[in-house]
Amino acid sequence: MDSGWIMLLALALGAAIGSGATVLVVVAERRAARAAAVVTPHIPDGVDQVLDAMGSAAVVVDPSGNVLRASDEAKALELVTDGRLTHRALDDLAIEVRQSGEPVGRDYQLSWGRFGDTTRPMYVRAAPLGTRFIVLIAEDRSEAERLEEVRRDFIANISHELKTPIGAVSLLAEALEPAADEPDRVRRFATRLSTEAARLAQITSDIISLSRLQASDVLNAPSEVSINQVVSRAIEQNRVTAEGRGIDLVLARAKHAKVMGDAQTLEVAVHNLIANAIAYSPEGTRVGVGIDVDDGVVSIAVTDQGIGIAPEDQDRVFERFFRVDPARARATGGTGLGLSIVKHAAQNHGGQVRLWSQPGRGSTFTIQLPQAATDAGSAADRTNEGAT
Repeated sequence: MDSGWIMLLALALGAAIGSGATVLVVVAERRAARAAAVVTPHIPDGVDQVLDAMGSAAVVVDPSGNVLRASDEAKALELVTDGRLTHRALDDLAIEVRQSGEPVGRDYQLSWGRFGDTTRPMYVRAAPLGTRFIVLIAEDRSEAERLEEVRRDFIANISHELKTPIGAVSLLAEALEPAADEPDRVRRFATRLSTEAARLAQITSDIISLSRLQASDVLNAPSEVSINQVVSRAIEQNRVTAEGRGIDLVLARAKHAKVMGDAQTLEVAVHNLIANAIAYSPEGTRVGVGIDVDDGVVSIAVTDQGIGIAPEDQDRVFERFFRVDPARARATGGTGLGLSIVKHAAQNHGGQVRLWSQPGRGSTFTIQLPQAATDAGSAADRTNEGAT
């Protein structure tokens, strides 16, 4: 065989080997792509955007139970750990949905926290996503259950508070008829009727005030409020009561201050603090009210020389219907709602209430509110003018 044929045969053999190698490479690449698709399955387009827009705790899992996507809320609720669902119950729910092909929703008490010794109520709904994946959406019901518990407690408490004066009014009304010919007894019963009627009216007024403060639109149209005027009116409302008990009610200090909010709401809050201070102070003592402004914060402090509040009760005094001294509160017509109204009024104005107290030495309640921006600017201008 001459050299020409040998060369052609070599070229043909080389072409065949090259073609085979190319086919092998292509086949290998396709197999690798299929393997990669199995290992890293493709989530349908738009799912990530939908999960982000939902703002809920959402998780997408594959047929092996691996977590492919988890929203920030799901991570915050500790539903995902090391690429898997944290709770076996959720794994079982995903398996059930995969087998049935139908969405399923259930309530769970899922453990959470570092040590897993507490639980959180959640409603979890699972549904198929495409043909291979399952999406789980969890709703944290802790706040809903807390609000329901508060509602039940409120109804129970208000029922108890109303039952006492209503029962007293009923009994006094029954006692009036047999005593029609005894003017002294009639006057005594009438006085007690007036007292119980006033108590019912106060409870009703406080409930209306508290409901108003808890409404979402209570400060939809805030206006600039002079704290000096609010405090002055609240002091005058309590002046007669203080004088009747021999208590010196004074405005100790009064810096000019303005806030944005509702004047009537703030007046009720300050009035409640002053009324409480008078009710829990011995005769011959002093109740002082002060207004201060520091670094954009307006403080309204009410200080008494009364019985004080024990440390274990200080965290509870702002609870509805809680009374440090129930006997004294009933004797003075207290409803147990006054400080709760103060707390909600401050919070609705972007502020807070602080308490200092020592048994036997008295208490100081301080409402702190953000200073109005226009007032803060005027104060700064006055300071600069003084410096100049």
